[in-house]
Amino acid sequence: MKSIRSILFVVTALALTSPLFAQDKKPRVSPHETVNASVGDAKITIVYGRPYTKDPKSGEKRKIWGGLVPYGKVWRLGADEATILTTDKDISIGGTPIKAGSYSLYLLPSESGAKLIVNKQTGQWGTKYDESQDLVRIDLKKQAADKPVDQFTIAIDNGILKLMWEDTQYSAEIKAKS
Repeated sequence: MKSIRSILFVVTALALTSPLFAQDKKPRVSPHETVNASVGDAKITIVYGRPYTKDPKSGEKRKIWGGLVPYGKVWRLGADEATILTTDKDISIGGTPIKAGSYSLYLLPSESGAKLIVNKQTGQWGTKYDESQDLVRIDLKKQAADKPVDQFTIAIDNGILKLMWEDTQYSAEIKAKS
């Protein structure tokens, strides 16, 4: 009898808590990408969601900067889970030192530029931003993209971190610490 009660207790507890767990793991809306690059002797990986300019429900084209991604508010830098940067060596981004490890990346865009936020918290859904976990905020250069970019793209090209979407590119130099 005790074992049946124990089993019923465990089954009931699982049934009651499983919706709570389901709330933590949300379904992905956008495709995901992994960027691997070497800068000096540092191996850098960035994993992020790649939303499109078009609304996934209506297919309508969206205004991205200053619209979907409002100026003056922290953005998750992609879609779904928080974007993760991992480096096996100490690096600098825009002249700001970053120790080897894994970090979440966010963006604080403005009309004239943006700040890349490197956050010590990892593994959270992208909207679970905790400012108290910020490691650094790095100024990014804003410029017009060479051509319109329909899907949010992160690239590391010849030691330059590039964040590209719609008609805008934000960038900063990445260097390996020697």
